[in-house]
Amino acid sequence: MDQLRSLRVFAQVVAQGSFAGAARTLDLAPAVVTRAVSDLEDYLGVRLLNRTTRSLALTEVGEDYLERAQRVLAELDDANALASSVNSAPSGNLRILCPPAFATHQLVQHLPIFRQRYPRIQLELSALGPVAAADENYDVSILSIGQQPLQGDFVVRQLASSSFVICAAPAYLDRCGRPQQPADLLVHDGLLPDVAAVRRELTLFREGSGTTQGTRQVLNLALRPAVLCTRQLEVLYAAALAGMGVAGLPSFMAADALRDGRLERVLPGWRGGALQLYAAMPSRKHVPIRTRVFMDFLVEIFGGNADDPWLIP
Repeated sequence: MDQLRSLRVFAQVVAQGSFAGAARTLDLAPAVVTRAVSDLEDYLGVRLLNRTTRSLALTEVGEDYLERAQRVLAELDDANALASSVNSAPSGNLRILCPPAFATHQLVQHLPIFRQRYPRIQLELSALGPVAAADENYDVSILSIGQQPLQGDFVVRQLASSSFVICAAPAYLDRCGRPQQPADLLVHDGLLPDVAAVRRELTLFREGSGTTQGTRQVLNLALRPAVLCTRQLEVLYAAALAGMGVAGLPSFMAADALRDGRLERVLPGWRGGALQLYAAMPSRKHVPIRTRVFMDFLVEIFGGNADDPWLIP
């Protein structure tokens, strides 16, 4: 008896609900399917299925055996797929879900490198809004969250962290002055995300080393309402570039503008909270090689740890 073949036939009989259905799916004669299951039962010395003229039902031992058999078959299929992928270039359509700010300011500038390495992979990128949990409708979800725990049953790899840095256009600072300490922010025009405006407070953390590292200061925003509040980080970014006021922006978004002088970091010894960036994929069997190589690429590009690669002193 070919036990592996009989295992596959048995699993398909249960999946289809009949010997005839399994025979059609496997392109085998019905008698061959029936004999394979009978041989497996004889080999094990137990009945796996209760048969009637109209239905099939797993026995108690059949349920336990099927569960373990499916795991064995899945692991074998994974091993076969891994071995066969060695000699075949990754290909096919890869669906990616990503927060729009991260997609615009970081991800897309690295995609030409990925495309050069894997020209047979077609990318479908959705950047519809914040992404705090993985979506099983996508091959890879790039998550951007605060300190809350990750949700869902997914394979997750950390990419990096991104601190909120305080910044403004040099022209605005020339006109209105440069804050020297956190309390000075309360006399400036603030550009804030909705969450800070709702809480009516802004928490800052001291950087550097020594006894002052990690010092926290909370500003009461009720004393100075923001001139602009929005859920869209891109809007805050554009308003800061236009010289409308002082904004707290993720370092991954502000880094290029800080480097070329369009923005200037305010209170460089202080920062806001941090976003944790992760790549997640559904924890299912038979993950395509194109998904695996993209996950590896993201870790390679962004560091794969809790450091902030964009933080400019």
